[in-house]
Amino acid sequence: MHIITHSRLLAFSERHPDSQGALETWYRIMKKLRLTHFNELRQIFPSADLVGKCVVFNIGGNKARLIAAIHYNKGRVYIRHVLTHAEYNKNQWQRECDK
Repeated sequence: MHIITHSRLLAFSERHPDSQGALETWYRIMKKLRLTHFNELRQIFPSADLVGKCVVFNIGGNKARLIAAIHYNKGRVYIRHVLTHAEYNKNQWQRECDK
């Protein structure tokens, strides 16, 4: 899959260095995958949830949440947000996923 944009992962890692390893692992795995639908993704990431048009990934033992829009037909993953658990719980990101 083509990941757009890796810079969001790097920016979050700079603010939260303890998440860097988990984010890089997620990135390496996703980059190698060729998925056609959400069910295939769940086989690799069982805790991934579909919320509206976005997929929410638990990162680093639930320390962070990565919210992405995945276009399986184009092989692209658009990283919308990388949030701490507290930021995620504010639900401000959900409006974007409902569109």
